Amino acid sequence: MSLSVALTKGRLEKAAVAMLEECGYGVEKLKDKGRALAFEDTLKDIRYFLVKANDCITYIEHGVADIGIVGKDTLMEGGSDYYEMLDLKFGQCRFIVGGMKGCDPLKKSGHIRIGTKYPEVARQYFASRGMDVEIIRIDGSVELAPVLGLCDGIVDIMETGKTLKENGLEVYDTVARISARLIVNKASFKLKRDEVMNFITDLERIVNRNAEGNQ
Repeated sequence: MSLSVALTKGRLEKAAVAMLEECGYGVEKLKDKGRALAFEDTLKDIRYFLVKANDCITYIEHGVADIGIVGKDTLMEGGSDYYEMLDLKFGQCRFIVGGMKGCDPLKKSGHIRIGTKYPEVARQYFASRGMDVEIIRIDGSVELAPVLGLCDGIVDIMETGKTLKENGLEVYDTVARISARLIVNKASFKLKRDEVMNFITDLERIVNRNAEGNQ
């Protein structure tokens, strides 16, 4: 049986394609894709398509894709009707709580306002701390919100911290460490078990080899 694999566009895309190539898959069309969004593997019975992160979960849950590669940040924010099978170890960064220098939102008493693109992640984090929080959804540059006084702090993804520093913010806590994950449609795991497991085993071999090389 053929497999359909949803790959997240953008930040994770290049590393995912590189890992597939290292596995010996025919991803030449993915490397030189132009404006195309769907591709056939030149060596195996696999069809790839590029989607936005949130849509990756949607395609998996509705059975359009058998396998998806998406960031843990997206999985934490929404959707649960799939199997999370493998930490691919690339795209590593973290969810952080940030705020203006000297203004730790975690030490503020009473009601606080938190700006974020990830309201569910923020809500769960502050609920676990028993804090009274108003979550403000921001789709643009989250770092700007505390600078302009919209909120007391932010929950956001941080890779290097450069943008935070350039805007006068600092990190006050790590909510969670995140990386790319491989997820599988539940029905596909039953109906295409051999094909799915072969795909997972191939990628797991590369993950383990890379881990050994970094020791």
